Amino acid sequence: MFNSIIGSSLTVSGFFICSAVSVILGLLTAAVFSFRNRSTSSFTLTLALLPIAVQLVIMLVNGNIGTGVAIAGAFGLVRFRSAAGKGRDIAAIFIAMAIGLATGMGYVVAACIFLAIVAAVVLAVTLLGFGKENASRKLKIQIPEDMDYDGLFDDLLGKYTKGYKLTDVKTVNLGTLYELRYDIELAGEVVPKAFLDEIRARNGNLSVSCCRIAEKDQI
Repeated sequence: MFNSIIGSSLTVSGFFICSAVSVILGLLTAAVFSFRNRSTSSFTLTLALLPIAVQLVIMLVNGNIGTGVAIAGAFGLVRFRSAAGKGRDIAAIFIAMAIGLATGMGYVVAACIFLAIVAAVVLAVTLLGFGKENASRKLKIQIPEDMDYDGLFDDLLGKYTKGYKLTDVKTVNLGTLYELRYDIELAGEVVPKAFLDEIRARNGNLSVSCCRIAEKDQI
C-alpha cells in the first residue's frame, strides 16, 4: 500500500497522478488550516500550491531527497523573510512541504494518510478550544499627574477581568500625565465597551488603550 507509484523512470501518467494528488491535498491543507482561523488569501494560496511545487522540485532532482529538501525549504521560507510567521502558519508550511515531498517520491497513499492524521489533530484542537486565542491584553491608561494611581482602577479591573497586574508607570506629555500599564486577562475575547467607558469616566476622558499581547511575547 505504501509502495511508490514511480518506478525507475517517471512516466506521464505517474506525473499527472502525483500532480493531481498534490493539488487536492494542497487545497485540503489550506481548508484545514483556515478553519476558524484568520488567514490571508495569499497564505491560503501558498498552502494550496506548495505541495505541487515541492513535488516538481523532488522530481527534477531525480529523487535526491537531500537536494530537493534544501531547495524546497528555501522556497517555503521565503514568505517569512518580511514578516514573522505564527507557529500555526509555520507548521502549515512544513506540512504542505512534507506532502509535496511524499507525492514527489510517488508515495501518494502515504501523503493522503499523513494529511488525514494532521487534519484530525488540527480540527480536534480547534473544536476543543485548545487553539483559542489568548485573552491576555496590554492595558494603558493615562491619568492627570495630581491623581493618586495606587488602587485607582482595582475595582474596575476586578469586575471586568479574570486577573491583572500593574507592570509599569511612567510620565508622558512632558510630565503632565502618568501612564499606567497593566497586563490583564479578560473573561472573553472582546474588550467590553462598558469597561473602557468606566475607565474614561474615572481618568477624565484621557487616553485608554487595550491591545493584544503579541504572540511572540506569549511563547
